Amino acid sequence: MRRRGSWIWPLFVVALVAVPIFEVWLLIQVGRQIGVLPTVGILVAEAVLGAWLGKREGERAWTALNGALRTGTMPSAELADAALVLVGAVLLMLPGFATDVIGFFFLLPFTRPLARALLGYLVARRVSRLGIPNQVAKLDRDNLIEGETVEPPAAEPNRPPHDHRVIRGEIEDDER
Repeated sequence: MRRRGSWIWPLFVVALVAVPIFEVWLLIQVGRQIGVLPTVGILVAEAVLGAWLGKREGERAWTALNGALRTGTMPSAELADAALVLVGAVLLMLPGFATDVIGFFFLLPFTRPLARALLGYLVARRVSRLGIPNQVAKLDRDNLIEGETVEPPAAEPNRPPHDHRVIRGEIEDDER
C-alpha cells in the first residue's frame, strides 16, 4: 500500500534534473539572440543585484523577526519572510533566468506578500490533506489559578537583569 504524498520525492528528483536542463536551454536561447557577452553580463548583474537585495531584505526580515520576538507576538509572517528572502537570494545568485524570476518574486518587498500567501495556502492544503486537525487554544477555566503581579523590591542581588521568564513567589493552597 502506497502512502499519501509519496509522489513528492520523485517530483523533487525530476525537478532537480529538469530545472538545470531548462536553465541551460534558456541560456543558450538568450545567448543566440543577444550574444554571449551580454548574456554573461546580465547574469553577473543579476547575481550582484541579488546579493545586494538579499542583504538588504535579509536585514529587514531579521529586524522584523527580532521585533516580533521582543513584543511576544507569534512571528509566523516574519519567519516566512526570512525563509523567502534566503531562498530568493540563493536563487538569484545561481546562474539562470528562470530561477532569477522566482528569486525576484521571493525577494522584492511588493511581491513577497504574494509569495507568502501562496506558501501559506500550499502548507495549509498539505496539512489538511494529512488529516492534521486545526488546533485552537482554549482557556481551561477549571484549572485557572488566580493571582496578582507584585513588583520585586528595588535591590534584589540574585535576580538577573531583565529576566522576564522567572516567576518568583509562593503558591498558597486555600483548601487545607
